[in-house]
Order: sequence, then structure tokens, then C-alpha cells
Amino acid sequence: MEVAPLVAEVLKRQQVRVTFFAANERTKEGDGSLGDHWAPWWRARAAEGHEFASHTWNHTYWRADAGNAQHPAFRVRPSAGPREGQSFVMSAAEYCEEITHAADRLKAITGKTPLPLFRAPGGKTSAQLIASAKACGYAHVGWSPAGFLGDELPSETASNTALLNRALRDVRSGDILLAHLGIWSRKDAWAPAVLEPLIEGLKQRGFCFRTLRDHPDYAAAVAQVR
Repeated sequence: MEVAPLVAEVLKRQQVRVTFFAANERTKEGDGSLGDHWAPWWRARAAEGHEFASHTWNHTYWRADAGNAQHPAFRVRPSAGPREGQSFVMSAAEYCEEITHAADRLKAITGKTPLPLFRAPGGKTSAQLIASAKACGYAHVGWSPAGFLGDELPSETASNTALLNRALRDVRSGDILLAHLGIWSRKDAWAPAVLEPLIEGLKQRGFCFRTLRDHPDYAAAVAQVR
């Protein structure tokens, strides 16, 4: 969340609304990204018209399927929370609780109902995981190939300039773009350095920006919260 205030400034200045997928991850300041310290920041984004969705509560990575079609289960590894770094098996119902916990917290602090969508940490899923989440009311959202904006990559080998130029060249209509509110391991922060020139460059190419509420691939899923 270190760059979150700067990201918010860019989005407001450029009049761009986005969909935030949130988990309760460790932060350099405060009690976690969905803790009380950052709650006013999320409320301000809701007032600006942004949308929200779950990224699982403890940023819980899927590692492998561990059950069967009748009794789905998953080997997982959270990167936050009391079991951070541990590998263990979670039932489909428990995984759904992970999704719902983050969604419920977002609603509590923003007053806005999150979209019935989720993004699995790392984008790591299986057909069984996606089906289990769908059964409890959540559609999974990945990102487009050109929409991987590279802010997770080492800045020593993927400079901000190179990432910006690649995105400006490759992004196409309908693409879902992925960026973070800070990456611990990247030396030269991607946001907001690349964010504003990327938005401006895409606007110059004739693009506009919408939240996932308006994406045709998820129209059926989000209809229930309109």
C-alpha cells in the first residue's frame, strides 16, 4: 500500500475508474491492507466510483487439487495471515470462506457491495477451483496477456521504460490490465511512475477505461449487484 495514495491521485486526475481486488496483506504502514489504518483510503475510492472484489482474505495461493469432483479440496499456501507460508489442505467450503471474508470486509469499510468476482493470488487456479468458486457465487477474473503490466518483475531486468513501451504497443480493446498497489521486491516502483504515462498513452490511442462491472465477459456475473 506504500504507493496507494499516489495511485489514487493519478486515477483521480485522469478520471479513470478501476476494479480493486483486495486481500488483507502485510503493509509497511498500518495493520494490513484491509485493516483499520487503510479503511479511510478504501472508503475514499468507493466515493470516487471505483469497484471492488475479493483477492482472498489471506492472499491464499492455490497449489494443487487435493479432492475429487464430489468433495473438492485444494492444497494452498497463504502469503499473509496466521498461517503465512504454510502449505495445507483447504476444503472448497473453506476456500469460499476465504473469498467471502475479503468481500465482506470490503463492504464493511466502503459501504459498497463488491462485485461477485474474485482473483486467485498469482492467477493460479484449476478447473475444480473455478467451479467450486462459481458454486458459491464467484466468477474468476484473470488478465489479458498484454495486460500483465510487469510490476512484479525485477526492475533490474524489466525497466519501467521497457514495461511502458510494451504495454503501449500490445494492449488491445477489451484487455484486462493487472497492476498492484505496491510490490515489496521491486527496486524501482512501477506505480505511479508508469501508471500515468500508460493511461495517457492509451487515451491517445483512442482507448477509454471501464471497471469490470461493464466488461462483457462478466455481465452475467455482475448483473445480480446492479
